Amino acid sequence: MKKVLVAYYSRSGNTDKMARMIADGLATKDVAVDLKKVDEVEIDALPSYDGFIVGSPNYFGTMAWPVKKFIDESVKHFKKLDGKAAAAFTSEGMIGGGGDTVVLDILKAFLIHGCVVQGLTAAGHYGPVAVGAPDERIAREVGVLVEKFAALVNRP
Repeated sequence: MKKVLVAYYSRSGNTDKMARMIADGLATKDVAVDLKKVDEVEIDALPSYDGFIVGSPNYFGTMAWPVKKFIDESVKHFKKLDGKAAAAFTSEGMIGGGGDTVVLDILKAFLIHGCVVQGLTAAGHYGPVAVGAPDERIAREVGVLVEKFAALVNRP
């Protein structure tokens, strides 16, 4: 069984809700999931995972500092995450607040690590972006992310 880390930072609780939705969905897809706040992740455990899904609230069009710190610390394992699956998600306070840039910033780091990222044609193209608390639209987008990510991480 493949092992995935769902790591996130949440201040208001909206990103936390999204992380739990993702973790619950992956658990139904024969994927072992570790759901952790980014400050609880042991950086040296990263190479033991088959994939990563990272979430952050949108702070000024980019990820929150605890997520950036997690990514900066992951540099220790540069070239050791090559070929692993990666995805990202965010929550923001308003439409057009820069959520896509948050997701792309997180994905860029994992692409530099050599991770494999799949775009989503039936949801937010880069990853789910909630406006406020996750709603039915986000539940559908999380479902798409979970389906695509489980297929990606379980590829032969």
